[in-house]
Amino acid sequence: MKKHLSIKVFGDVQGVIFRASAERLAKKLGITGFARNEPDESVYIEAEGEELSLQEFVRWCRQGPDFSKVRSIETKEGELKNFTDFRIS
Repeated sequence: MKKHLSIKVFGDVQGVIFRASAERLAKKLGITGFARNEPDESVYIEAEGEELSLQEFVRWCRQGPDFSKVRSIETKEGELKNFTDFRIS
């Protein structure tokens, strides 16, 4: 069953290809949604997909790409928005 997650990633996550790496992984896992930089220097992601794919995606978000330093993440379940692809905004 498809689920929707809002994910906020805190730390050194802007300017380190975090969003592009998240997009690549999301497409590989069949996850739709978006990733965007926030004014507070976090990255905000909305992701929709199957439970196991989302679990793997969230695990990756806790670490991020090589040059990032993730301090913490927050996740929250929400209503499906039926995204058709994954985009960087």
